[in-house]
Amino acid sequence: MSRSRKPSVFQVGKVRDDGRTVVISGWGLGLCAAGCACHRHPSSGHLAIAEDQAGGRLGLVTFDEDCGCCEAWTAEELAGILRDLKAVTSLQSQEPLAG
Repeated sequence: MSRSRKPSVFQVGKVRDDGRTVVISGWGLGLCAAGCACHRHPSSGHLAIAEDQAGGRLGLVTFDEDCGCCEAWTAEELAGILRDLKAVTSLQSQEPLAG
């Protein structure tokens, strides 16, 4: 297993692949761990999502082509997040929650 830098995920969405086009919807992405300014729009400071339907990738728009702080998520990686989330939510708690 190798580690790579990706934008943070703060909202989980869906991944649909019909064999020709991959539709990745509903995902919320934030800054990567580097937190550099390359993803912020130069005048507004907002982040923008970059989606490649043909390649099945979801990342952040970069305004500095020389910055390589992070790479886009692939549809396979996002589908893996969904599988893991489903597995975790299906587990029964062994101990009652404190409270």
